[in-house]
Amino acid sequence: MVFVAAGEFWMGCNDRVDQECQEDEKPFHKVYLDAYYIDKFEVTQGEYSECVRAGKRKSGCQDNSKYDGFTGERQPVVGVTWDQAKSYCEWAGKHLPTEAQWEKAARGTDGRKYPWGNQTISCSLANYSDCKKGKTVEVGGYASGASPYGALDMMGNVWEWVADWYDKEYYSSSPERNPTGASSGTYRVLRGGSWFSNARFARASYRYFYGPTYQYGGIGFRCVGD
Repeated sequence: MVFVAAGEFWMGCNDRVDQECQEDEKPFHKVYLDAYYIDKFEVTQGEYSECVRAGKRKSGCQDNSKYDGFTGERQPVVGVTWDQAKSYCEWAGKHLPTEAQWEKAARGTDGRKYPWGNQTISCSLANYSDCKKGKTVEVGGYASGASPYGALDMMGNVWEWVADWYDKEYYSSSPERNPTGASSGTYRVLRGGSWFSNARFARASYRYFYGPTYQYGGIGFRCVGD
């Protein structure tokens, strides 16, 4: 895991450096977060398999080996529902990050567009649709795309479940300290883009969402700890 110090950061889309702001990414606003740790890498298939072997009754993790070609030990786990991601993190003594925790870990405090700065995304920085790989790659392969805290693969490779319910208006009324998202909703938030996402989705402020039971070969997660 990597450490993210307590303090303020800029959250939401910064239209001074990003011409692709969506309405649900506004307003650009300051948020204070307590200190936390976040996984340096997306949870891998090998790590998730340990949770599966612990047994569904004990861990809540379920076999997802149907995603053939995506299941190398060092490839990010895919095809997990929101509940399965949550169960894994809890089994590991952690929890899913809030949107705010994910975003601060991805971009730092200065409102940059990407983890690495404002330089346009390329295949030397992330695995996304333009790279034509057609699937995930092993975690940690894009060192030059690291976030200011040293977290890797926060853009591309797999979408990452976070804890929050999705609310397109949430930023207009969210608390300034340690926001945890809407109290209820229909969809859960995903962040970071994936191997099949185009560049517009692979931005630090972009918000995506699906129903919590959705499964696909481009959705994974990482965990945070206190």
